[in-house]
Amino acid sequence: MGHLDHAAYGWLTPVLSYVMACIGAALGLRCTVHALAATGRSRRNWLLTAASAIGTGIWTMHFVAMLGFSVTGTEIHFNVPLTILSLLGAMVVVGAGVFAVGYGRDRGRSLVLGGLTTGLGVASMHYLGMAALRLHGDIAYDPLTVVLSVAIAVVAATAALWAALNIRSPLAVAGASLVMGAAVSSMHYTGMTAVAVRVTPSDAALPGATAMQFIFPLAVGLGSYLFLTSAFVALSPTADERAASASAQRLGDQVPAQGPGVGSGSAARTA
Repeated sequence: MGHLDHAAYGWLTPVLSYVMACIGAALGLRCTVHALAATGRSRRNWLLTAASAIGTGIWTMHFVAMLGFSVTGTEIHFNVPLTILSLLGAMVVVGAGVFAVGYGRDRGRSLVLGGLTTGLGVASMHYLGMAALRLHGDIAYDPLTVVLSVAIAVVAATAALWAALNIRSPLAVAGASLVMGAAVSSMHYTGMTAVAVRVTPSDAALPGATAMQFIFPLAVGLGSYLFLTSAFVALSPTADERAASASAQRLGDQVPAQGPGVGSGSAARTA
């Protein structure tokens, strides 16, 4: 059996992957808040952005963590088409869960359906990404630990969608995203503890690309997308925030208009 190291670069990859999961969760929750306050095409666009943010954040978290994964006795490569498919699959399945919540009339049923769908999407992304690994040997999984990791994914997704339905303030969203990031990271490392590798030494070249050739540049690109989109969403007020701003502006316009009238009336009475 090959020795597995899940943090070959120390705390760098676990911490960085957690940060990416938190950013994706925060952005997705904030976009969902915008969507629930919008209608028509605007709601659809916000939900699409939420799905892409959550899916991208989860995928980036997984593969940044995988940069620190190593097995003694063999190199590790990644099948490029399967890796990209895991990203697209995460976005599609997470999108189905987000849309179930965004358009569902029965909030309770929508939350259960959306949480189950999104959680299974997170788990499928993880294990599809693991299926993309290419190494000299065979990979096996402990079934009970796999089931536990899927359960964690479903619970985490349901909690995140509940937060999207019930939390409005940016501070509360930030707190919920920290919890969601921890849950997603827990799911990943729980799933990784299910892995066992039987190494078969070989000098043959492995197919696919190394992590630094493919995963690292793609993760950097997706991370940049998350940061730029976060800046855009942070500068986009919600419908409630726009209404409050408009109300404050109307109130501010009325006060100067009443001032001269009151003053002139007093002057008239004095005269």
